[in-house]
Amino acid sequence: MPSVVFKGEPVNLAGTELSAGDTAPEFHLQNNALEEVSLKSKPGRVRVLAVVPSLDTSVCSLESKRFNDEAAGMSEVDFYSISMDLPFANKRWCGAEEAEHLVTLSAHRSEEFGQNYGCLISGGPLDRILTRAVFVVGKDDVLKHVEYCPEIAEHPNYDAALDAAKAAVAE
Repeated sequence: MPSVVFKGEPVNLAGTELSAGDTAPEFHLQNNALEEVSLKSKPGRVRVLAVVPSLDTSVCSLESKRFNDEAAGMSEVDFYSISMDLPFANKRWCGAEEAEHLVTLSAHRSEEFGQNYGCLISGGPLDRILTRAVFVVGKDDVLKHVEYCPEIAEHPNYDAALDAAKAAVAE
């Protein structure tokens, strides 16, 4: 598993660590309208999966706003912000931040997504929350970019994720 810390303290992750070149695992998450969304919901599309601990934290909120802004200019890419936050909290955040280009998804119903993507925190004060990670899934459902942020409280490498998304569109 990747080495991840939260404010300098080690964090244990459960599940399978993924790498670029792996097939993206299927998932079943809930959107703000309480509908199920899966990887297969939009086949043949490039998808950016921005995994965050909670939209109620400043870094997660800023990250999701950044990806929302980027999504406005990248119509051939679907952007998702995924957390354990309830769909109601996600909907409130989207309204407050005027996030119209990014879809927020909740993993609250099961640990499946966190386990399958290797980003489920196991134990400690953040138990069952998702660690910060970014996955770029190509049109062929293959991971083109994987980043597990080494420090949960820090931003991901936006340029690397966006470059991978643009390259995947061109494939």
